[in-house]
Amino acid sequence: MLRSQVVVDLLVAAVLAGVALLENRTADDPTHRLASIVLFVVAVALRRASPALALGIAWAAAIVQMTSGMYPGVEDLAISPVVYATGAYGSRRVRIAGLVSAVVGSVTAGLYIGIRDYVQLGVGSYSGQQLAERIGLYVLVGVALILLPWIAGVLRRSRQAAQLSREAQLLAQRDAARADRAVAVEQERVRIAREMHDIVAHSLAVVIAQADGARYALRASPETADQALTTIAGTARRALGDVRDLLGTLRHEQGTAPTPDVDDLDRLVEDMRQVGLQVEVDREGDPTSLNTSTQLAVYRIVQESLTNAYKHGEPGAPVHVRLSSRPDTVEIDVVNRPAVDGRPGPGTGHGLVGMRERATMAGGSMTAGLRGDDFAVAVRMPAHQATGQMPRGIVRGPTSTADTEQEHTTR
Repeated sequence: MLRSQVVVDLLVAAVLAGVALLENRTADDPTHRLASIVLFVVAVALRRASPALALGIAWAAAIVQMTSGMYPGVEDLAISPVVYATGAYGSRRVRIAGLVSAVVGSVTAGLYIGIRDYVQLGVGSYSGQQLAERIGLYVLVGVALILLPWIAGVLRRSRQAAQLSREAQLLAQRDAARADRAVAVEQERVRIAREMHDIVAHSLAVVIAQADGARYALRASPETADQALTTIAGTARRALGDVRDLLGTLRHEQGTAPTPDVDDLDRLVEDMRQVGLQVEVDREGDPTSLNTSTQLAVYRIVQESLTNAYKHGEPGAPVHVRLSSRPDTVEIDVVNRPAVDGRPGPGTGHGLVGMRERATMAGGSMTAGLRGDDFAVAVRMPAHQATGQMPRGIVRGPTSTADTEQEHTTR
């Protein structure tokens, strides 16, 4: 209970006691009247703290009145707030007890007052029909003073329960929205990390290879060194542009420049050939009809596969890329020969994780591992992406043990 509720109950009980004592200061039976007043006052004071106890005390006060033959007074008004409290604050059993008390109390009070008047006024003062009418009137008054407050208490309880249910529903919706926002933020962080890895890893691989070649060819073949430096500059500029576009998506809901698509695969393959990777491409179908997100996934998966083949594959061995586009599915198959010495090149294990996430977000699947003596990356995705969000439970960090070991050791 709140402190204000305790204070209100005590004040109401004090006012009821004062009015009842003033009304009955000249009572014929002050002892029994005082006892009933004290009991009713205590019941009012305890009605919210203990509705069951307050109901029992009120019944005790009523029994004292009836056994003493007293006529009801102003103190009997305490029954209304007590019965109201059983409906509003009591347990299920207390509410049932309050309802039974309201019904039984109304009938008992009507019979008691009616018969008492009939006896005190004289047996022949009015007929049996008039007696029944007076008893019925007293019962209706009892219903108004006892049963109606109980109904009001139950209604208040129901209204408060409905309000609490609405508040709980709002809290649940708020928590769900907060969880969805957290998932969306995590997915966006994963997407940005994946884009940064694909852009930077591929570009730096090309730059490092060309820089090493230019260093060795600087004296023997200046033309070759110049060509290598030109490739480095072009690759760095494109990487810088891609990074700027990615940063633009962080500041705005839409990017300011188009994302790579399947038409850019030719330039990607040519760049890899310039660094010494022998790439053979086999296309089937027309992938240009794919939506933007699927084309970006195809481009990034092929880009990362070629980068991994260059970093971890056998030097000089061909890399076979097969891109098959059908009306309902698109398949990517990249096969290369791993390094003979089995020593992995530098890597963090993010590449395979990013490719698998892209395939999963597009509604497809990816497998990567040994296929005989070769290492194969196989991706199958629907031609039309259903959703653009990663399903819950699929997002994994870049330190996944299985993917890291597979990219580091298998190659």
